[in-house]
Amino acid sequence: MKDQESFKPYIPAEKITAEMTATSVIMGIILSVVFGAANAYLGLRVGMTVSASIPAAVISMGVIRVLLKKNSILESNMVQTIGSAGESLAAGAIFTMPALFLWAKEGLCDKPSILEITLIALCGGILGVLFMVPLRNALIVKEHATLLYPEGTACADVLLAGEEGGANASTVFSGMGLAAIFKFIVDGLKMIPADIAVAFSSFKGALGMEVYPALLGVGYIVGPKTASYMFTGSLVGWMVIIPLICLFGANISLYPAAAGTTIADLYAAGGADAIWSNYVKYIGAGAIATGGIISLIKSLPLIASTFRDAMKSMKGGSASGTSRTEKDLPMPFILGGILLIILIIWLAPAIPVSPLGALLIVIFGFFFSTVSARMVGMIGSSNNPVSGMTIATLLIATMILKATGNVGIEGMIGSMAIASVICICAAIAADTSQDLKTGYLLGATPVKQQIGELIGVIAAGLAIGGVLYLLDSAWGYGGAEVPAPQATLMKMIVEGIMGGNLPWNLVFTGVFLAIALEVLRIPVMPFAIGLYLPIYLNTSIMIGGVVRWFMDSRKNVDAKLKEEQTTRGTLFCAGMIAGEGLVGILLAVFAVFGISTALSIDLGNIGGVVLMIVMIACLLAFSMKKKKN
Repeated sequence: MKDQESFKPYIPAEKITAEMTATSVIMGIILSVVFGAANAYLGLRVGMTVSASIPAAVISMGVIRVLLKKNSILESNMVQTIGSAGESLAAGAIFTMPALFLWAKEGLCDKPSILEITLIALCGGILGVLFMVPLRNALIVKEHATLLYPEGTACADVLLAGEEGGANASTVFSGMGLAAIFKFIVDGLKMIPADIAVAFSSFKGALGMEVYPALLGVGYIVGPKTASYMFTGSLVGWMVIIPLICLFGANISLYPAAAGTTIADLYAAGGADAIWSNYVKYIGAGAIATGGIISLIKSLPLIASTFRDAMKSMKGGSASGTSRTEKDLPMPFILGGILLIILIIWLAPAIPVSPLGALLIVIFGFFFSTVSARMVGMIGSSNNPVSGMTIATLLIATMILKATGNVGIEGMIGSMAIASVICICAAIAADTSQDLKTGYLLGATPVKQQIGELIGVIAAGLAIGGVLYLLDSAWGYGGAEVPAPQATLMKMIVEGIMGGNLPWNLVFTGVFLAIALEVLRIPVMPFAIGLYLPIYLNTSIMIGGVVRWFMDSRKNVDAKLKEEQTTRGTLFCAGMIAGEGLVGILLAVFAVFGISTALSIDLGNIGGVVLMIVMIACLLAFSMKKKKN
């Protein structure tokens, strides 16, 4: 790896080329909103999101190079810089803000206004960008040889392979189109049941799968290892814990929420699903919270050294030379922007945060943004413990607010608002650092990228409130369509601290199960997510993981060809996730306006199995298709 002194970007600093143009900005804004909405829907359904940087990059390459006949790699980079911001902002927002809708559903408060959601999203997103800018020279330039930023480097490699842009872009669009059709068949026309379930009535367990392209795509992207841990968590929950609860507790109720209803009655009325939602879900919540805290504790030495090193690097001054590739947003603009955002958080009536809350946001926001920006450089975005950071913030903020007399629903809303801003802030800081690494390798102008990142944040921030309201109006959070797993978990944590009304025996069962897994060196988080989510989701994710295992384990395929085919499969899956998400948003619009698209035809479980086979065949076909010479 070349060190800082000898490194030369792809586009030299002295060369001026198209970068922030009307085309790149408009395309970036569209992709920011599209991928933001699609990832919001995906995250609220299955509890995870996928990176939008590489799909945005290949789409931009396809449009700019093939359709517009332009050869501008920095223009394409600007598109992915703006476009990827939407995915990161959505990922931060769905962690926390649906909890406010759930409290409103319980009659504890009013629904958050679209203005409140928008301001929280914009404040968190803009702070994440502004906190990252002074760190660019320290993390991206000075540590170029040591901080690799895997996703940022991969995105640069995709953009450098520009001659393949058209083919790769068609793969993404094909995935979007086919997934849109599959999703509409299942949830629009309702010709095929969404869930295919097999119940073992004598054993009291259950197996099944959901026939959705996004789940197949998620499994392929995360790979067989992570998918298998998630599926194992579901197996333990649905084929071990549920049967044991039914066996030993048939005639009792384990906690007040189910008072007056025995477990046998509960199973008779709702099957294994009822036992999972009333009992196993809380065990999974305890395991997830513990997994997040464990990941944070394990990262503490790295976090401390990361923060210390970043601060030391900043003492040398930021890159403020006259060279095009050294120009950042000016420091007065950064400091003024941060001060303005903090004042808005403090003074805006729409944001339910006290002066103490605003102070907590400054402290935790800057600390976790710095940590997040550096950690993704070392271990990648997928391993960044943002969930652990958010849980830690929520725990500390809730305890401080409770200790200072800010209790009840006001204190709970305040804690969630603080955690929302910080979660979005850390997620955007990580995304910004990856994008700036891509730009550093390509020779982009940092100040233009930073402005592009702010544009993407603003576009996605203005859209996210409408998306959250639309999904709530169509189906409501906490149900089968949009269970909002992370937000439900955050809600449980705040309620547990403020009111002590959680079934703590179940939660602590999950806590010690997570500790046992950690002792055995089994990854806690994917297992815990599998335990916390319905088995139907994780079975489909496991099928995607098996397809990826098949692609990776073929013996008689050239290594380079295998890598190309795996990459095409990943792009096709990213397209499937986006396609399903967009149709999900469209169906939510139909549901709000009372428009029914359902047919009277029902192909049953056999139709679902056939559709899953067709989706797998499409994934394999597009992954292994031969490139045109």
